[in-house]
Amino acid sequence: QLQLVESGGGLVQPGGSLRLSCAASGRAFSLYALGWYRQAPGKQRELVSTIQTIGSTYYPNSVKGRFTISRDNAKNTMYLQMNSLKPEDTAVYYCAATKSRTTYWGQGTQVTVSS
Repeated sequence: QLQLVESGGGLVQPGGSLRLSCAASGRAFSLYALGWYRQAPGKQRELVSTIQTIGSTYYPNSVKGRFTISRDNAKNTMYLQMNSLKPEDTAVYYCAATKSRTTYWGQGTQVTVSS
């Protein structure tokens, strides 16, 4: 079993940056495919980025070129560097870890982009 805790959210002005962290407790962190998701009020949860065990990454067009996902298996931690933030990036951001068809979720961290 894996427990995930997000941190790093907050209020930022448009054009600003934030770095989210997802700290995991449990075994075999390096064997999990990881991802960031977000959910804005009144909207469905959407994929923000994924990083596989071998380090390959994926970004939808909405964040490509602005967000960067990374993982540090030695620290059992995943990161999301968010640059050039826009008001439409406002949401609760969740991290997720998947292995053998089982997905674990964090509790979420609020990101608000507003002037």
